[in-house]
Amino acid sequence: MMSAGSLRRRFGTDYPLLQWVVFLEVLFLALPTLIILVASFGGGDIITFPPENLSAKWYVSLLSNQDYIDAFANSVLVATFCTALAIPAGVLTAVGLNRYDIRFENTIRLYLLLPFTIPLVVSGVILLILFGRLGWINQLWAVGLALTVINLPFMIWSVSSSVNGLDPMLENAARNLGAGRFQTFLHVTLPAILPGIISGSLLMFILGLNEFVVSLIITTPQTRTLPVQIYSAIRGNISPEIAAVSSIYVVIAIVAILVADRTVGLDQFLES
Repeated sequence: MMSAGSLRRRFGTDYPLLQWVVFLEVLFLALPTLIILVASFGGGDIITFPPENLSAKWYVSLLSNQDYIDAFANSVLVATFCTALAIPAGVLTAVGLNRYDIRFENTIRLYLLLPFTIPLVVSGVILLILFGRLGWINQLWAVGLALTVINLPFMIWSVSSSVNGLDPMLENAARNLGAGRFQTFLHVTLPAILPGIISGSLLMFILGLNEFVVSLIITTPQTRTLPVQIYSAIRGNISPEIAAVSSIYVVIAIVAILVADRTVGLDQFLES
């Protein structure tokens, strides 16, 4: 597979038309984000682009809006809980399915794809009924559990990519030198698949932070997450404060990409 650098060099010299097409596509995809970022600094009471005057008052306003602060804190807690659950579940599942001879392996793989085949609305209603029976509706950790269930395949696939790239001979060599199964996993397998774990963790955190459909169905006013709070706010009035909140999401996404680049590299992150 070509590296990103070789692709850039090839597209920049042999395919100038393709380079312009890619540039226009990136610009088209980035344009809504750029518009929101600029509109969030508008000084008026409604969203305008370009803004008539520049001001950071809507960011200051967010600091005194307890509804947004509580919703953002709930989203961070939910995303953290979701990621913490997904790491051991995703790692053990990926290693087990790719390294051991398990009965009904294909059935298990198909079962793990169910969150992708079931519409999120249906998943949300099912989880609402289940959590209602168990008395978990008003629990913030239950929201994190629900988002783990629907997003776990992303974690499994990310780790599986690293497991498939690991040479089994390294694990066999460790076993031949006297290391037990746990020592081999801890000192050989785990460090080798760490890039996939980091990529999957970042992905799970972002998905948990941004999930709206399921959160809308199963959350209550006490467990409302930030996407649900934004939806409730825009039903009344679309103010630049919404643009400011959206801009914070953009910053979080950029930070996640930078972390992925510094820890595992963007090439490997995208491949996983």
